[in-house]
Amino acid sequence: MVRTAGRAGAATGPTLAVVAREAGVSVPTASKVVNGREDVAPETRRRVTEVLDRLGYVRRPRFDTARVPRLVDLVVHSLESSWSGAVLHGVEAAAYDAGLEVVVSAAPDRARDGGPERDRLGRLDRFAERGSPGALFALAELSASQYAWLEQHRIPFVMIDPAVEPPPGVVSVGAANWQGGVTATEHLLSLGHERIAVIAGHRSTLSGSARLAGYRSALAAAGVAHRPEYVRHAGSDRTTARHRMRELLDLPVPPTAVFVCADAMALGVYEAAAERGLRVPADLSVVGFDDLPEARWTTPALTTVRRPLAEMAATALRLLLRLMEGDHPESTRTELSTRLVERASTAPPPGTG
Repeated sequence: MVRTAGRAGAATGPTLAVVAREAGVSVPTASKVVNGREDVAPETRRRVTEVLDRLGYVRRPRFDTARVPRLVDLVVHSLESSWSGAVLHGVEAAAYDAGLEVVVSAAPDRARDGGPERDRLGRLDRFAERGSPGALFALAELSASQYAWLEQHRIPFVMIDPAVEPPPGVVSVGAANWQGGVTATEHLLSLGHERIAVIAGHRSTLSGSARLAGYRSALAAAGVAHRPEYVRHAGSDRTTARHRMRELLDLPVPPTAVFVCADAMALGVYEAAAERGLRVPADLSVVGFDDLPEARWTTPALTTVRRPLAEMAATALRLLLRLMEGDHPESTRTELSTRLVERASTAPPPGTG
């Protein structure tokens, strides 16, 4: 489903996706006609215009800060995590440049007053009440009813780093997770490690599966045999990661290095190593993912793959502004590059120095 910009609280009507289908054109082309763009063939413009009139499509006024509130909504999963802090920093910087204010709220973490779904929809109702022209969601996913609500009220929105692939047409911004997995593993290979384990995220998440695939690809490219017993899953939980690292250390041939697919989980790996009297990196090299502030505070400081959260959030805000103008981007998925940040948690394998 393609979300089209519209006035909050307006009566429902045909979406831009329906118009495009009826006219036999793409959604971006239909959007260009709606917004008066010149780069459309006359015959195409005539066909789309006829469909707009026949279906009674209500053209949304272009975003104008003199006519709509100068604010956008940002919903994050928590107001306490450094991950959310990085996202907020990026959104605020981009919003300042655009002359906008940001209303920040946290998604509920438990059922409250009638159940979690009612609570989520009540939160969205407040968007309409204050006339929010657009929203950013830094959440793992939205429910089907939330997507339907946004469609009904024609509030444009962008997902920031969703864990689950959104429905077709939903605009999202993420990171190059596969390449990050390759980079982390190649770094450990370059130091001479071959017994490289991975503690990945949930199997069902976009980022977790992509980072794991990158790890496997790098091993294959280097001619290093993949060891199924070296692959563990821990979500993003520090405690679970500690348990998974204990399991790896209990193997008959334990790894000399581990790629941990989140900095928060890497802290649990440090704890498991310390319990066994192992030193990082003399006995065990560790690479994380995210480059959150915690990566610099650990001892030793964590080598990690930087995921550009602030830049992702700023990009999402700029894409939202386009949607608020009625201009749907050609591609609904934008990925920003990752890079390795080398610190003190990696070294050659024991006995090779």
